[in-house]
Amino acid sequence: MNTAVAAPEALRIGPITLDAPVVLAPMAGITNTAFRRLCREYGAGLYVSEMITSRALVERNATTMRLITHHESETPRSIQLYGVDPATVESAVRLLVDEDRADHIDLNFGCPVPKVTRKGGGAALPWKTGLFRDIVTRAARAAEHVPLTVKMRKGIDADHLTYLDAGRMAEDAGVAAVALHARTASEFYSGTADWSAIAALKEAITDVPVLGNGDIWSAEDAARMMAETGCDGVVVGRGCLGRPWLFGDLARTLGSPDAAAPPVDATLAFVARAFRRHAELLVEFFDDEGRGCRDIRKHVAWYFKGYPVGGDLRARLATVSSLAEIDDLIAELDLDAPYPGAAAEGQRGRAGSPKRPALPDGWLDSRDLAADASTAMAEAESDHSGG
Repeated sequence: MNTAVAAPEALRIGPITLDAPVVLAPMAGITNTAFRRLCREYGAGLYVSEMITSRALVERNATTMRLITHHESETPRSIQLYGVDPATVESAVRLLVDEDRADHIDLNFGCPVPKVTRKGGGAALPWKTGLFRDIVTRAARAAEHVPLTVKMRKGIDADHLTYLDAGRMAEDAGVAAVALHARTASEFYSGTADWSAIAALKEAITDVPVLGNGDIWSAEDAARMMAETGCDGVVVGRGCLGRPWLFGDLARTLGSPDAAAPPVDATLAFVARAFRRHAELLVEFFDDEGRGCRDIRKHVAWYFKGYPVGGDLRARLATVSSLAEIDDLIAELDLDAPYPGAAAEGQRGRAGSPKRPALPDGWLDSRDLAADASTAMAEAESDHSGG
């Protein structure tokens, strides 16, 4: 399905060398251990956890502690943290390092969710330059030998861009890489990602790798992004929804020969096997067959996009409650159906529409954080992802 091109130089993130310059973007409710393991079975890269709230980690919330637990096959172990309080983020990083729970830590400054940005968190936070610098500097110091990276957006909107200032501050703070989703918070996931911003960031940052994110739906898109922007690697999010074998395509196109796996023929039989394997891994992750099967339901539309699966069968797949039921429904599919081509490609997931970002009162009046704002911002530390 893809034609290999000359491999770029190996991507190094601190002491970690990746066989393919590819990172799985954290996605809430998606990039749990089950999905990360599945992606890793198809290709090489760095597979990042769902976003973990720093405060919940420091408080050792039971759900959070389960989410940061990696399967023994996961190497390197990568965790993304979210937080708005420098001391809490620092403590969370120190916990991960002291207890040897991660080989790579990423900080999320890209979340566009209104209930986060209205408290000054996520993509809104880099506007406050002092706060951003303090969080990243203290986190990088606490990370010690574990490489720390940041993922961010272009800014709040077209009139309030932050990515160049934030990128330089992160580089000065000692991060190991900077990733940019080339949209603003106001764009959410709509429109077309502005890859020229990735090129501008690459020009501004010279000492650490720059990773590009946004509108990578195929390995060819990734190769084109790297060629057009000069970025050192790519971060892939929605493009792998229902298509974990994309990481195999990426490894063949961008990685070393050792990272390459045989090309796949994504027939309906192949997709059905991947869907079944995903469900099996979810059952293992939750240690609950019912819960694992409920979780796979949201993946049905993504896996079978473009394939001849009728509405009734899709509806029944989206209400499964057991692995046996999945097996029975797969047996009803036309497993001889070939890969449908363009119908199975392109955008995946909801794009949404541009919207005015929700921000604290007076947030844009100054790039300095008001003394009374930090307490209110602590409420932004909730379990919402994006970027």
